[in-house]
Amino acid sequence: MAEHISAVLELGAPEPDEMAAIMQDKLRFHTDAWDLSVDLKAAVTDIVVMDARPHAAYIGGHIPGAVSFPHREMNTETVASLDRAKVYVVYCDGIGCNASTKGAYKLARLGFRAKELLGGLDWWRRDGHPVIASREAGSLHAAAE
Repeated sequence: MAEHISAVLELGAPEPDEMAAIMQDKLRFHTDAWDLSVDLKAAVTDIVVMDARPHAAYIGGHIPGAVSFPHREMNTETVASLDRAKVYVVYCDGIGCNASTKGAYKLARLGFRAKELLGGLDWWRRDGHPVIASREAGSLHAAAE
């Protein structure tokens, strides 16, 4: 009988310090629905939640307190009123959407600190957190305060 070669271990495994460094970086770049909900409930003022989808998608349902700022509208002029001291948690629909990646990328290129919400609105809902609908897109002025 042939010996089974592990698919998991085929390329080896990182040393503990290597793994810790990589995981720390992942946590610096991303957050999840649970951690974001904890900060929103605690009214942490150092973060701004930003919906990078089109305004119509935001109006249809978004994370309470999030501002609508479609990634396609992000440029030097449109971000001028944003507070550079804040960290912007950017999200979109979820795994099949890359608006949050594009939004976080654009914000970073424009000199802002950003994190991407893992799983976006899909995982936010899956975890049982509230979603609200609006009649209009949230104001960017709330993000600048």
